[in-house]
Amino acid sequence: MRRLLTGYAVSFNIRHRRQGHLFQNRYKSILCQENLYLLELVRYIHLNPLRSKVVKDLKTLNKYRYGGHSCLLGKFDHRWQDTNYILRVFDSKRSTAINKYRQYVQKGISQGRRADLVGGGLIRSVGGWSALKMLRRSDSYQKGDERILGEGDFVEKVLSRAQEQLERKFELNSQGYCFEKVVDRVAELLKISKDQVMAVGKYKQAVEARSMVCYWAARELGTGQSELARRFGISQPAVSLAIKKGEQLIVEKGYSLK
Repeated sequence: MRRLLTGYAVSFNIRHRRQGHLFQNRYKSILCQENLYLLELVRYIHLNPLRSKVVKDLKTLNKYRYGGHSCLLGKFDHRWQDTNYILRVFDSKRSTAINKYRQYVQKGISQGRRADLVGGGLIRSVGGWSALKMLRRSDSYQKGDERILGEGDFVEKVLSRAQEQLERKFELNSQGYCFEKVVDRVAELLKISKDQVMAVGKYKQAVEARSMVCYWAARELGTGQSELARRFGISQPAVSLAIKKGEQLIVEKGYSLK
């Protein structure tokens, strides 16, 4: 996202003979507690063009091609947007799901800006300032983090899991695990040479070996995707796909890095 937005800002400035920042803030993503906040966030984000008066009414928003809302209604099709994932939450039958989704979005128009969805950390997690003050009066404690949208217990579990991953990364590094050692391990498991592990190509053996290396290097050692792309001579999107495939292979085969 950083590369995409930076590239767009640079080209926009050149085209319009201007200088400086184009976007107000840096791009950020948050981890969402699905059963509580997913649909709320979907509705809130898709109503942004209406709140900011880019479109004049809901009827216009339904046909607005530069947002995900019109795709969920079936007006447009973005191959990268998974509309089925959201619609299945409303109903198993697509036409019924679309109608329920449309009604759900319409009900959200009167809510305006939602401090609990755009605020920071604990304030957002507990549902705004009023909810937070009530918790303080009752001496109740809730864990909060601005990167996570969810209840205190959910935030606590996510941070605990992240800490475990960080500790494992340092443990592996202290034991001498590095990219080359991961390559050695994959070669050992697949009974091939290290050169075959690093081979360029789309034949099955090369793809499996590359995927396993990418997964372990990224998830266990914290190697960046740009670094992995450079080492294998592939694009970053290809690395991202390789990581997913590697995870699937390792789970299916029951492989272990150590």
